Amino acid sequence: MARVLIASDKFKGSLTAVQVGAAVRAGIRRARPDASVSVVPVADGGDGTVAAALAAGFDAVPLTASGPTGEPVLTAYARRDDLAVVEMADVSGLVRLPDGLLRPMTATSRGTGEVIAAAVAAGCRRIVLGIGGSAGTDGGAGMLEALGARLLDADGRSIGDGGAALTRVHSIDLTALRELMDGVEVIVACDVDNPLTGPTGAAAVYGPQKGADPAQVAELDAALGQWAQRLAAELGSDRRETAGAGAAGGVGFAALAVLGATLRPGIELMLELVGFESELAGADLVITGEGKLDEQTLHGKAPAGVAAAARAAGVPVVAVCGRNTLPEDRLRDTGFAAAYSLVEIEPDEQRCFNAGAMLLQQLGFRIAEDYLPGVTAAVAEQAGGVS
Repeated sequence: MARVLIASDKFKGSLTAVQVGAAVRAGIRRARPDASVSVVPVADGGDGTVAAALAAGFDAVPLTASGPTGEPVLTAYARRDDLAVVEMADVSGLVRLPDGLLRPMTATSRGTGEVIAAAVAAGCRRIVLGIGGSAGTDGGAGMLEALGARLLDADGRSIGDGGAALTRVHSIDLTALRELMDGVEVIVACDVDNPLTGPTGAAAVYGPQKGADPAQVAELDAALGQWAQRLAAELGSDRRETAGAGAAGGVGFAALAVLGATLRPGIELMLELVGFESELAGADLVITGEGKLDEQTLHGKAPAGVAAAARAAGVPVVAVCGRNTLPEDRLRDTGFAAAYSLVEIEPDEQRCFNAGAMLLQQLGFRIAEDYLPGVTAAVAEQAGGVS
């Protein structure tokens, strides 16, 4: 019996990782009804991280927390025993900005801290924090305040939300935060190595994606520098140059400096959480994917991580995607035997977006024809009408 493992990320804006897996599995089963096909959705620490954990058997814990502009949003963390998986994108991310309006100077990470605090209050002692897709550049100050830190201006009042407010930090009191987080291990899923400040820092590199113009980038960078200096005076060490400090608008910095967090590659961490290694054992073929395969895919994205793990185990791996811009030699060097894209069978990109699940079934059938011996002519003829 052929055994196939589907471990795809989402097709952003079109299909969840679960939906991608289900569609590809349906296509494979049409070609090989006897095949054993397992679906293990994956993510790289950004949006879809909690969904991947839930698909792996974690329990959903819903709650309401502050969105990036302070409005309440319904979110959830995933829990297994004393381990909580928190997804920053789902509470403090760009996708949570009301009407999609960017707020580069005032967006806050407060809601992320609220979710962590809720998980700790519920008894979780290990927190996995995925920090991709953040909406703000507040240096993690909002997250820390939600965990009990007091960040006060010269008049003894709260500094307010967002990166611009960091210049007002006059005093820092971490007493309540330390009490809450005592004995709690924090692991951050992070795939960038930017420092907090400077030309490759959080504001300079990622600020424009969050709506900051050149003057605002300069203002945010200066504010992050002041914030780092204040924290260094409080803690006795300066972590602004640590690789990953600039992740998620400086949330990486706050997690490292104040929470004592460990930073790990997102897909590596997620593969462990979803039990990928045990699912991989005995597989004859691995299928992974995401909406677009390009050079960014090869730098810490989920498909590259899946391909590396499969290749190390000696299992062939192919990719499904909406569009592929990687040449064949780059695919092979990364461990992919092939890539199957929706635009190869449907040039209309809007139809690919709208009818992705149906088209993925066709790709699943093609993959079975190419990689799983035993697809009979009769079955192939029967499936030929899928469109």
